[in-house]
Amino acid sequence: MEKQYRRLTLACYTESLSMAVVCNLPPVLFLTFRTLFGLSYTQLGLLIFINYTTQLLVDMLFSFFPYKFNIAKTVKFTPILTVVGMLVYSLWHLISPGSVYLGFVIGTVIFSAAAGLCEVLISPVIAAIPSDNPERQMSRLHSVYAWGVAPVVALGTLFLLLFGAKLWYVLILVFTVVPISSVILFCGVCVPEVATPEKSSDTKKFFRDKTLWLCVLAIFMGGATECNMSQWASGYVENALGLPKVWGDIFGVAMFGIMLGLGRTLYTKFGKHLFRVLIFGSLTAFLCYLVAVFSPNAVVGMVACALVGFCSSMLWPGTLVVAADKFSKSGVLIYAMMAAGGDMGASVVPQLVGMVTDFSIGQSWIISWANSISISAEQLAMRIGILVSAIFPLIGTLLLVRLWKASVFKGKEESIR
Repeated sequence: MEKQYRRLTLACYTESLSMAVVCNLPPVLFLTFRTLFGLSYTQLGLLIFINYTTQLLVDMLFSFFPYKFNIAKTVKFTPILTVVGMLVYSLWHLISPGSVYLGFVIGTVIFSAAAGLCEVLISPVIAAIPSDNPERQMSRLHSVYAWGVAPVVALGTLFLLLFGAKLWYVLILVFTVVPISSVILFCGVCVPEVATPEKSSDTKKFFRDKTLWLCVLAIFMGGATECNMSQWASGYVENALGLPKVWGDIFGVAMFGIMLGLGRTLYTKFGKHLFRVLIFGSLTAFLCYLVAVFSPNAVVGMVACALVGFCSSMLWPGTLVVAADKFSKSGVLIYAMMAAGGDMGASVVPQLVGMVTDFSIGQSWIISWANSISISAEQLAMRIGILVSAIFPLIGTLLLVRLWKASVFKGKEESIR
């Protein structure tokens, strides 16, 4: 790779790492927010919903109208937007103590918009950089996010353990160093030209293809399977399984991130038979959800939460590969639709878990049932919330089997990587 592009590549990697920060650090703080500010599980779930819905809206806007934007300027502005969002998220409660939740919402919208821009822009920028092995460069970029989850969660947990939950906002401020480094790296670099077609051909035929909607539903289930556990693992391990927060974060969420990165890295190096990998991953993720809910041993339940990361690691990128292979002539439209489906699953299902948990806590029969098995109503309610979400990897398995059996994919599995 030419030296002039090394700094740009590093800037893209750090911006991908910023996505790992804004998507995975807030959930580590959810129970802290519940304790300090009295937020409900529904409110916490709504923050996840806002995060991924904002990304979804940005994905759709930019993918359908890319020619309206100056890509070079927009990609350089993205980390600045991330910094602004993190500052609002962390400092609003000091400026306006009476509207703490509003600060979380506004901050989430801002840094989620940046994450959406990152999702749309960074990959084509990396693809436009001259390289002897562009596939390896792209694979490395997508691995940065997955491998970034573990240190973000681990460092966040250790900070709270050493300095106390009341200094949570200082933790957010410390992590702004990641997008700030992107801002610095982007200064003075030349962003290669990225094609921005004004329209895709044969759009009506594209939207009428039933296989398209099967792919969108499949990535919806994959996004739900992966992101639901990544967002709730910390709270679930601590509250539902009764383990210390440091266990929940480091051995639950951080291990989830490591397993996610490991699964994607292994497939990049050794993977084949993509459909079989996807079906097996979705089915085993469903089984891991069940183990996490029903295991009487808290440590086994925590391990099951982490293993969901490995099982679900290829569901989002793998389904995207399948769709892109099928609709290779659709241009940016297929990436827009698949990003929309994945982000929708990542936003709706965690919110559903929060709503189900809050609803269950107040039911008298839940209280009686919890007393009969010697756990709290909140612990049982969270287990019920996670159990409800387990249906999504199961449905995903059925959809992937349907795609595999579809005649348009017969004989193509070996060519799909």
